[in-house]
Amino acid sequence: MQCEVLLFAHLAEALAADRLTIELPAGATVADALAKVANDHEAIASVRSTLAVAVNERYCSPSRALSDGDTIALIPPVSGG
Repeated sequence: MQCEVLLFAHLAEALAADRLTIELPAGATVADALAKVANDHEAIASVRSTLAVAVNERYCSPSRALSDGDTIALIPPVSGG
């Protein structure tokens, strides 16, 4: 199945893209998707544990099952004053 991964802030800058398309096996979870993108991109691997994740615009846990065509947003922590 294919899923689209949306990237924001420094992740988009580091990869020079605001989205990726990934191929996952049937039955894959958010954790599987994170593992794949972290394995493929060091910029994501280095901050993986700090990311919030949303699937189809809803925050979710790493155990959430994915479906073909899902959109996964990787949301880095935000700080400011």
